[in-house]
Amino acid sequence: MVLKLPVVWEGQASNFEPRPEIRMTEVAPILRHVGDQAVVSMTKWGWPGNKGPVFNYVSEDRDFSKSDRVLIPTDGFYEFTAPQPGQKRKTRWKFTVPGEPVFWIAGIVKQDAFTMLTTAPGPDIAPYHDRQVVVLPAQRGREWLDLSRPAAEILTALPAGGLCVERDFPPPEPPGLFS
Repeated sequence: MVLKLPVVWEGQASNFEPRPEIRMTEVAPILRHVGDQAVVSMTKWGWPGNKGPVFNYVSEDRDFSKSDRVLIPTDGFYEFTAPQPGQKRKTRWKFTVPGEPVFWIAGIVKQDAFTMLTTAPGPDIAPYHDRQVVVLPAQRGREWLDLSRPAAEILTALPAGGLCVERDFPPPEPPGLFS
């Protein structure tokens, strides 16, 4: 994941077993730049807010220079749209980065919990949602941790084609005999 830092596992982080998804208020691994190391720790997703946990946080027009900046490793994330015809539950779409089995989402920590930063949607997300999490390819993660570039340059949407999308629920129909 191209950080060029030795990785240290804090507490139970090294024993984290893969799960199909992480739900708000559950713990998940996050990565911080501490001294000359990348420290991975298990941290709760979503700090307490007036209307429930703050799990997404608008990044535009904010100063993150004094924030506890973190990277959230993931292999994908979800967005939801109206139900498909004949369904009651919302349609769930999974987004991944082509050619990257794991990538970063930019985040910050407050009150011993993390949140994901959001930005205006890029062309791959716009048909599905009016905001999107800030996805960072492997080589851009350290820029966020160190703020080696201005945050406004880092916390942007990927260009068209930067994300792949597939319907996760309801499952896509299997190809027919004549498709």
